[in-house]
Amino acid sequence: MSPPARTPTEVLAASRRADSLHKRQRVLDAVQRMLADGEPVTFTTVARTAKVSTWLVYAEGVREHVEAAIRQQEHEPVVARSDGRQASPASLKSDLLMAREEITALRQERDRLREAVRQQLGRQLDQVGNQQLTARISELTNDNRRLEQEIAQLQPLKERVDELEKDLAGARSSLRKMIRAENA
Repeated sequence: MSPPARTPTEVLAASRRADSLHKRQRVLDAVQRMLADGEPVTFTTVARTAKVSTWLVYAEGVREHVEAAIRQQEHEPVVARSDGRQASPASLKSDLLMAREEITALRQERDRLREAVRQQLGRQLDQVGNQQLTARISELTNDNRRLEQEIAQLQPLKERVDELEKDLAGARSSLRKMIRAENA
């Protein structure tokens, strides 16, 4: 009887696991090679040497090996210098060039990710915003109708107040005339 056929998801997962194991082994090999060659071990140089992302060298199970190599080398620099092993100017220039290239690539990736996040947030705000704006517009429209009705109900009272103010102004004017006539 043949084994059951694997689904595409299972095939992809197995492929990713194998790729991950292969990359992790490359990191461990790079650490051992760098220790043997007396090269300074840092997370960045290990990632560059193994041709993996810096994220991977900080991952659990890999980070411990890099940290152990760094600790081991902390006691070796004095011995290495006395053996005459120092970085040449060409090596330093090469490292600087590689670091600059990596920085440029990381900046481009950062900008691309930032733009993707900005667009995603914009889409989310548009979706949430439209629903909230629609509800707010409905609320304001209802408030506006209610206020228009209240104004319509108060209009006769306003007309009556205007009428009474005119009567009061006339009464004051008449009273002034009467007071002047009395005083004269």
